[in-house]
Amino acid sequence: MKYVKLGNSDLNVSRICMGCMGFGDAAKGQHSWTIDEEHSREIIKRGLDLGVNFYDTAIAYQGGTSEQFVGRALRDFTKREDVVVATKFLPRTPDEIENGISGQQHIENMINISLTNLGMDYVDLYIYHMWDWNTPIEDVMDGLNRIVKAGKARYIGISNCFAWQLAKANALAEKEGFAKFVSIQGHYNLIFREEEREMVPYCEEENIALTPYSALASGRLSRKPGESDTKRAVEDAYAKFKYDATADQDNVIISRVAELSEKRGVTMTELSLAWLLTKVTAPIVGATKLHHIEGAVKAVDMELKDSEIAYLEEPYVPHPLAGVMAQNKRTNAGENHGWGTGNQK
Repeated sequence: MKYVKLGNSDLNVSRICMGCMGFGDAAKGQHSWTIDEEHSREIIKRGLDLGVNFYDTAIAYQGGTSEQFVGRALRDFTKREDVVVATKFLPRTPDEIENGISGQQHIENMINISLTNLGMDYVDLYIYHMWDWNTPIEDVMDGLNRIVKAGKARYIGISNCFAWQLAKANALAEKEGFAKFVSIQGHYNLIFREEEREMVPYCEEENIALTPYSALASGRLSRKPGESDTKRAVEDAYAKFKYDATADQDNVIISRVAELSEKRGVTMTELSLAWLLTKVTAPIVGATKLHHIEGAVKAVDMELKDSEIAYLEEPYVPHPLAGVMAQNKRTNAGENHGWGTGNQK
């Protein structure tokens, strides 16, 4: 395993972050493909053995049971100071807004619940899961700064936002003396590269870590077009929402991944992640089987030639915004985002 500083922080993270959305009680969320605690523990233990020290979860994942599974496993298998734990909070719900719960109060409530779920006194990285148009950014940054000062989070990050939103938030934080976002968890992979327009160059300029989700496009970059689908591929409506509309374009790139991986004698997972590792700090790689994390770790030591990178990138065409980012607009209809349902990456 290789390690790197997480942006403008002193956190030393593995180049692979284990994404824990696949862990948790399926009955508590909307994902039928998640795995139980026994199998989650096996994967977390394997990740630790392979040198993975960076784990990402969220309060929204399976009603908090992902956090619970992750917290118990890490307590049993490693020392708290040897791992970097990230979790995320959702925007205020319509009920909270109606009842006058402020952005600051909401963040305090959310971190307290997450720490209870995790069985921890603090998280290393606390992530604003998606932009909340119903809460002033001043309240969000103030609330996050308060939990950093209280020692409940060491650093803060953001997910599912545009570059201008990240720039605006950090400019406000600098002006007010608040904690600034040190990382961005966006949608970025070989078949969805829209982050390269503004987010990637902005983060390079500001030394903000890129820790993208959907690193393998919900498995699409790990198997040939037309190969048998996984349980998630069949049942994950949200992933279909993100990728089905551009499947024909994407399959050209996926076929090139398959071609090059055969030539190199590696898996498609390894090749796809090796490409992404040339662009970002640490991709978040979901794992519901042992070979998922094993393949991801192998990618860290793989080096691609410039000609191979160019061959993989050449067929890409602009894509429309997808998933949460397609909904990141001024709206008062919080239910359109599935807030509180655990249905978001």
